Amino acid sequence: MSRTDLTRTLVESLVEDAVTAPSMHNAQPWRFVYRTAASTLELHGDPDRALPREDPDHRDLHLGCGAALFSLRVAAAHHGRHADVHLLPDAGDPWHLADVTLSGAAGEPDRALAALRPVLRERHTNRFPFTERPVPAELLDRLTAAAADEGCRMVVPGEWHTDTLLDLVHEAERFESADPTVREEIAAWTHDGAAGRQPATEGIPAYAFGPRQHDVTSPVRDFDTTHRAPGRPSERFEKNPRLVLLGTSKDTPDEWLRTGQALQRVLLRATLDGLSSSLMSQPLEWPELRAAARDPESALGYVHMIIRLGYGPQVRATPRRPVADVLEIA
Repeated sequence: MSRTDLTRTLVESLVEDAVTAPSMHNAQPWRFVYRTAASTLELHGDPDRALPREDPDHRDLHLGCGAALFSLRVAAAHHGRHADVHLLPDAGDPWHLADVTLSGAAGEPDRALAALRPVLRERHTNRFPFTERPVPAELLDRLTAAAADEGCRMVVPGEWHTDTLLDLVHEAERFESADPTVREEIAAWTHDGAAGRQPATEGIPAYAFGPRQHDVTSPVRDFDTTHRAPGRPSERFEKNPRLVLLGTSKDTPDEWLRTGQALQRVLLRATLDGLSSSLMSQPLEWPELRAAARDPESALGYVHMIIRLGYGPQVRATPRRPVADVLEIA
């Protein structure tokens, strides 16, 4: 295959797969530009979809875009293509996050990546109660290896560290409740489905909030603190949530992009193994709490994401913007 035989239909299909990735508040802060002459897809962050109060350094924006980048690589492998990724290719443009050159694979396609493609649309953030069934150690080992494949470390905290993380989640909730600008930002990206409130292609709809916690034991963010979803039930969540941490030795944009790719690889691998997942960035959004999320005896330098894993019910997908809104062909 040549580098220039990519059809518009294929490029659109690749991007459609890419945008199944998770992002903070489902803001979907990405743009793609396909350069036909070079068979290159550019990935850009979208400053209009940044969250200035909760994500002032754009760390979570980079994580979401990194996750979309990994999904693009999965889609490319599924189509027998090789995706050569160059992170942060333009030092003068911090919003130009990656260039992806697509070509026919020189040898066998990346089967490990291609195997994840069937679960791109099955992976959903699950804010519902999980069962008390423990996650087997062999599955955690597999996820740890998946993170390492992307140059990222996954840490499985022990009992005392898990308790510390849960305390940090509750402390972050208190900080959030006392900060009206944070509450306003969350309200802008959540909606109850009423006409005119929020486009049906972005944000977190009420059906994805999950139930209220009858006894607050699980680190699941409550997006309905203003009670805009009447009739939302209250349920008991798992008493011993299984949390894992993703992080790197440095705290830089390129490491955030690598962590985003590792995050999506872990989430897709977990989905393939029958696990449910939800993401918890709440304590990491406050500088005074983020440092405390790290085990001081761990070699993990910076925590970029907390993941809750377990066995939960099937949940609906949150909406995504159409490809036409996020892809430019030049």
